[in-house]
Amino acid sequence: MSTGASAMPEESSAAVEASSARPPEGPVRGLTVEHRTEPLGVDADHPRFGWHTRSATRGWRQGSYQILVARSTARLTAGRADVWDSGRVRSDDSVAVPYGGEPLRPSTRYHWSVAVWDAEGRRAGTATSAFETGLMSGDGVAGWDGAQWIGMKGKAPGSAGAPMLRKEEALKADGPRRVRAARLYLSALGVYEAHVNGEPVTVDQDGAPTLELLPPGWTNYDTRVDYLTYDITHLLHHASEVTLAVVLGNGWYNGRVSEGSTYHSKDGNALAVKAKLLIEYTDGTTQTVVTRTDDGWRATDTGPHRADDLYDGQTYDARRELTGWAAPGFDDTTWSDVERVAFEDRYPDVRLLAYPAESARFVDRWDRRPMSVTVATGVTGQDDSPGGRGRVVVDPARTVTDPAQAATAQVTLSAGETAVFDLGQNMVGVARYGVRGPTGARVDFRFGEMLNNDGVGADGPEGSLYRANLRSAEATSTYILKGDPKGETHQDTLTFYGFRYVSVTASETVTITRLTGKVATSALRETGTVTTNDPDVDQLASNIRWGQRGNYLWVPTDCPQRDERLGWTGDTQVFATTGLYNADAGAFLSHFQDTVVDSQRIYGADKAQYTGVAPGGRYNFPGGGSGWAACGVVLPWTVWQMTGDPTVVERNWPSMTRYLDWIRQQTGDTYAGQGSLTGDWLAPQKTSAQLMSDVYYGYSARLMASMARAIGRAAEAEEYERLFGNIKRAFIAKYLSTDGGRVTVRSSLGEASPIEPGSDPNQKTEDNSQSALLWVLKLGFYETEAQRRALVNQLADNIRNDAAHKEANPDSIRVRHAENTLSVGFLGVNVLAPVLTDEGRADLAYELLHQDALPSWLFSVRNGATTVWERWNSYSAEAGFGPVGMNSFNHYAYGAIMEWMYGYMAGIAPDPDGPGFKRFLLRPHPDPTGRITRVSATYESPYGEIRSAWEVEDEGRTLAYEAVVPANSEATLCLPAASADAVREGRTPLARVDGVRFLGHTDSVSSYRLPPGRYRLTTDLR
Repeated sequence: MSTGASAMPEESSAAVEASSARPPEGPVRGLTVEHRTEPLGVDADHPRFGWHTRSATRGWRQGSYQILVARSTARLTAGRADVWDSGRVRSDDSVAVPYGGEPLRPSTRYHWSVAVWDAEGRRAGTATSAFETGLMSGDGVAGWDGAQWIGMKGKAPGSAGAPMLRKEEALKADGPRRVRAARLYLSALGVYEAHVNGEPVTVDQDGAPTLELLPPGWTNYDTRVDYLTYDITHLLHHASEVTLAVVLGNGWYNGRVSEGSTYHSKDGNALAVKAKLLIEYTDGTTQTVVTRTDDGWRATDTGPHRADDLYDGQTYDARRELTGWAAPGFDDTTWSDVERVAFEDRYPDVRLLAYPAESARFVDRWDRRPMSVTVATGVTGQDDSPGGRGRVVVDPARTVTDPAQAATAQVTLSAGETAVFDLGQNMVGVARYGVRGPTGARVDFRFGEMLNNDGVGADGPEGSLYRANLRSAEATSTYILKGDPKGETHQDTLTFYGFRYVSVTASETVTITRLTGKVATSALRETGTVTTNDPDVDQLASNIRWGQRGNYLWVPTDCPQRDERLGWTGDTQVFATTGLYNADAGAFLSHFQDTVVDSQRIYGADKAQYTGVAPGGRYNFPGGGSGWAACGVVLPWTVWQMTGDPTVVERNWPSMTRYLDWIRQQTGDTYAGQGSLTGDWLAPQKTSAQLMSDVYYGYSARLMASMARAIGRAAEAEEYERLFGNIKRAFIAKYLSTDGGRVTVRSSLGEASPIEPGSDPNQKTEDNSQSALLWVLKLGFYETEAQRRALVNQLADNIRNDAAHKEANPDSIRVRHAENTLSVGFLGVNVLAPVLTDEGRADLAYELLHQDALPSWLFSVRNGATTVWERWNSYSAEAGFGPVGMNSFNHYAYGAIMEWMYGYMAGIAPDPDGPGFKRFLLRPHPDPTGRITRVSATYESPYGEIRSAWEVEDEGRTLAYEAVVPANSEATLCLPAASADAVREGRTPLARVDGVRFLGHTDSVSSYRLPPGRYRLTTDLR
């Protein structure tokens, strides 16, 4: 403990809280620091400011701005700002404007304002906000006031009982001296559940306090550990003492999820906490409480948390609850001492950094209540059922099928009986439940995504919970009752589950009440919507969104349910654009990119290749990671394009060049990629994995050239353009055949992935595969326009897959599939519909979207999916379950189609020449099949909300179109039109509207440059 001069806010926390109840935002709004709203714990030396404007004046543009930063709101005026005054800057920048003032102090609240003028010099408005610095040190020493990593003394890693640590300290509040503000800086080796003065530590979400799940998240612990910052002033306002208390869980640090990692130990890793509580009083003095071995901290593992694992679940014995243990006055004299955990000794270079994004937390508005409850008393028909598994015997008296009744149903179970709760939605989080019963009764809550049918692959009786796809994960929440006659309520805090169904069994008669699915995510603020008149397409969009919510949990994972849940980099990069449309995920994905770079240095070949997963070393490829390794280049480019902030490019440039240089060292003047063990993962039609590696080498080079120009590296941009040209020439020479006057992409040259579970070992790679044709067209890997047209026709024939195509290609896997079906895997799915549309075949893109035969996006929708599946054939009512070795029902990669739904169907697309939607495209593509007649989409860009909505009217003769171009941006509108004058605003041709610039009419499309504003247009289609 220490006292000293204040570095905390000049205004009380109560005043800060009161100021958050602001009137509606004015014309200047959306203020952010480091892409977050009023963030706590900012560690950046030069934080980036952002804002956007709203104006009813069409064509409004920002002409200049002035940023003021001060230590109090009273000083936020020109000439009085005591930290930074940018002066009036002539610029239309409003995204990622860097701080340029004096060095910021740690643990300090700063207030800031931005004043904005329009292009004519008229003042548009001013808005204020605040941010607070963190400890601003990376060594884990400076700013921590001697805090140590501490754990329970003598506790063997992995032994029964979660460590519980507590510390009680008298406050210095007396008389007129009261607590003004209190900040808790907290981290763990493992995960934590934190309490202050008997209350859980929460964060604000949707204007209310909410719990986080599994802070501080997951990193490569031997390189970086994150800490979080909490405002706990309200917990100390009227207190005379403070008690800090934490429960430590194994999390990723001491679980088998980290097998293969350099920080993983077969003997287990000791769990530890590191914390600093900084209290400021009204007289300006401060008090600190830190984790130290000589400062009164006590520990026990005799509490109710008996076991926890991310894969297996949690066991909670309520009989062992220690009432009041987290509050002042608890007697901990029988508890053990704590000891220093020598983490820094093992990893002296590890960095302890503020988590720079939003933590994973529960979102109450997404709570799910049961849609039905089925009670089974046994099994029947085992002898006459397929596989001899039988079917469950349902008790109709206790089974509830009405969703309104099921939502609040109470179910009494005896030993040997099972209740299955269907929450109607595959989700990620935990279950919250009430239970009544005798002391010592054990209740097991098992989680799953599907129910068994009577088909192939079932692992139990029809109607029971299907769990084979979880592999070795137990995914079970076990609760042992203390016997409270009023009932007991619980939700796990040290694990998470991926589930739609919860199966409940008990050792004695118990009653289950108010079971609720609590949804947790890091994708908190959703920024995009797409709706249509087609319920199946809308369900697909919902499935994609729910998959993102569940798998954006601290890191972007592949799946949330089985014994994997890893940050697969291939999945991440193909879905990133969709993810950034759907949610404000720029900071989240930028943080993941930091982890990708850390993994490159630790696990990558020659410390240069990006890895297959991050963090950790499990399943990482020793070589041949194309498509996955490319995440290290694709992700920074995507984040930059979607957010407009080049910082992610600048920060990762050395890492990206190291990767491209390494490939060149491996393959030299062959200009081939480094190879790919995964190839076009899970594609029905197989493509040479080496071809996929070669196209990703070219793609990476092209993106590097674009990024180099963005950050002022013109010479390097030219180098990467030359590299791309060399890769293109080598690719054409190897793969493009013109024998017999027919253009062929020789995608059969080489094997597909040799490690793909569930694939047919006898299936061969094929020429002119869908994914190969798509990438050749995307990258322009051809020599003439005649070749391009031929390749487009080849692609169309492959997709159409009619009788003539099947007859001409009898050995192709396509003969097994219906007409108008896709045949791509993970590396083709996000380019399929965009390339088709760019090549003038939007008709085929829509045919694929509407298709519900296997393989297709709507196949899963037709078979009851509420999230996107890992395999096109994960399940069907007729055929049963797909290959159990790798079969997830919540896997977002194939959800990358939503990028096309935003950018082409609705028509809101980024313009590479105006990153962050400073300039963007409005290019809606109405459905040529006529099945979708109405689309409405919004996207909250860095400049404000963009809207694009269209409806086909007059039996297809007219298109009604609405658009919003936010202030300080501009759009290029491309609308289908019968003639140049067919697009009108009211009765006026759009080309003659003030401020609109007509760009031309080509191929039945009229193009315009639109200034900011709202537009309601009509266009004659014929």
